[in-house]
Amino acid sequence: MVEQSKEAADLTSEQGEGLQRNLTNRHIQLIAIGGAIGTGLFMGSGKTISMAGPSIIFVYMIIGFMLFFVMRAMGELLLSNLNYKSFSDFAADLLGPWAGFFTGWTYWFCWVVTGIADVVAISAYSQFWFPDLSQWVSSLLCVLLLLTLNLATVKLFGEMEFWFAMIKIVAIVALIVVGVALVMMQFSSPSGNVASFTNLWNDGGMFPKGISGFFAGFQIAVFAFVGIELVGTTAAETKNPKVVLPRAINAIPIRIIMFYVFALIMIMSVTPWGAITADRSPFVEMFVLVGLPAAASMINFVVLTSAASSANSGVFSTSRMLFGLAKQGDAPKSFGVLSKRAVPSTGLMFSCICLLSGVVLIYLIPNVMTVFTLVTTVSAILFMFIWSIILCSYLTYRKKRPQLHAESSYKMPLGIFMCWICLAFFAFVIVLLTLQPDTRQALIVTPLWFIVLAIAYQFIRRKKQAVDVK
Repeated sequence: MVEQSKEAADLTSEQGEGLQRNLTNRHIQLIAIGGAIGTGLFMGSGKTISMAGPSIIFVYMIIGFMLFFVMRAMGELLLSNLNYKSFSDFAADLLGPWAGFFTGWTYWFCWVVTGIADVVAISAYSQFWFPDLSQWVSSLLCVLLLLTLNLATVKLFGEMEFWFAMIKIVAIVALIVVGVALVMMQFSSPSGNVASFTNLWNDGGMFPKGISGFFAGFQIAVFAFVGIELVGTTAAETKNPKVVLPRAINAIPIRIIMFYVFALIMIMSVTPWGAITADRSPFVEMFVLVGLPAAASMINFVVLTSAASSANSGVFSTSRMLFGLAKQGDAPKSFGVLSKRAVPSTGLMFSCICLLSGVVLIYLIPNVMTVFTLVTTVSAILFMFIWSIILCSYLTYRKKRPQLHAESSYKMPLGIFMCWICLAFFAFVIVLLTLQPDTRQALIVTPLWFIVLAIAYQFIRRKKQAVDVK
């Protein structure tokens, strides 16, 4: 067995103190599903369909295929050493302290940015039922509720995610069932559109917008998968991780086909893709077509809980990442202190305070969708950085620790080859982001984060060196 570096061993043994393995298989499976079904599927699918047409089905399948291998790489690394609490740990151990610092803080920032988008969305959706309620108040109540529930216990977080994910699953299954029924009945909408599978290719074929439209779909579709790696941050609090984590990761392809591909096929079969508007949720339109009087309220509830689920996941994962960073000396020590309930409460409060900046954004940019697009594009770029770090860590692991790979019971299929394929794919998506003006703006702004991180890392490294000299 190849020995781990002393520094990494000290880090991981230190991190093991306090965090408790209270998440069961049921929790992890649903957290993984919740992560795979992002808010982007409910909110962004209208825009992706209008940009790519029926070819968007292949876009989701390709992204899902690539991310499955990223998750398999993460799974093998986490199970190669159960002292690893998240991908920040193995990045620091395999690539160096800088990688742990950049990964941990970038992942924290990813979820704060995504959480801000979710808080903005939640405050907007709550206006549906409470039109007189100020968006300031609804945002504040949302953040306080998330903070209170996460301060309780990790098991309560698991229960919340279980039911949030269950609502999303029921909504998508209902949509698929309703869609199949409408196609079988050859339902005709008031506008004269007849529900039929032929709608998928009758209007310009499967690639009506050509190859450029197909490529344009990748830009927004990537955000729908943000959070798929969330299961990696639960490793430290999972019962029997050697059994539970592989089960959750292996089910990802089935989920992608079930929840993304089938749902989009039914949406475009019932409503021709050309009739789907970019700024409205096709999920809402499907149920309105059926004539359900409560359709608007039902879907509003589903999308609101989906956004709440995403924000809840963000609050959980950011606090755990801050805990790990504090143990490495890359964040204030107070973030590494656990409450009596074994929860990193200081990190939770800090992340929730940062989420409140979403309220300010609502007033600076009144259009919720404009804020959502800008913020989510930044988030998607940063998440691709995290996924790339996981792949680079795997390549280093294969080179430095071949014996651990040989002994692994959960090997990544086509390991090194697929790592390079996935890295090339992410580079390709980054190039695609330069093609549209709104995503180009986010791409120009994102490097500022890495400049800030580089300066902070140099400052912390000098501080550590000064302490070592003393």
